[in-house]
Amino acid sequence: MSDAELQYPRLFDSPAFLLGQLGSHSAYRFAELLAPLGIKPPQFGTLRILEANDGRSQQQLCEALGIHRNVMVGLVDDLEKRGLVERRRHPVDRRAHAVHLLPAARELLTEATALARGLDAEILSALNDDERAVIVRLLQRAAVGSGLTPGIHPGLTAQPGTAAACEGDHSAG
Repeated sequence: MSDAELQYPRLFDSPAFLLGQLGSHSAYRFAELLAPLGIKPPQFGTLRILEANDGRSQQQLCEALGIHRNVMVGLVDDLEKRGLVERRRHPVDRRAHAVHLLPAARELLTEATALARGLDAEILSALNDDERAVIVRLLQRAAVGSGLTPGIHPGLTAQPGTAAACEGDHSAG
């Protein structure tokens, strides 16, 4: 073997390693793609959640998604400062605030979602359409089988797949 011929470790045969390698790469690329829009992946994820659940209270969102309430408050605070969301009095619970997307967020989501789709295509470019569909279904099954909340990045949760961190009063909103 010459100095130019590197040997690759057996880790390349490990599904956990490969998923971690691709996960790290895709997380870096996604952050890089979102940077010109002025948002980070957690903010994008929060906007997507709010898009599907507009007008819910922070407490309702945190309980349903298993996101720690302090994380949710911080994310909503950041998005509110950017003019992407606003808190309004909740129509039913006077102690809570409903979170609503503003038009600027909807525009931003259109751009960011296109970038996310492009990244999906980039990451899976070595696969044909049938292989892409199979890998997505298998990864979905593996994620659910691991107890992860569908569509929620585990980095946002106190304990992946749980809502335990959301118990308590509703005063935070």
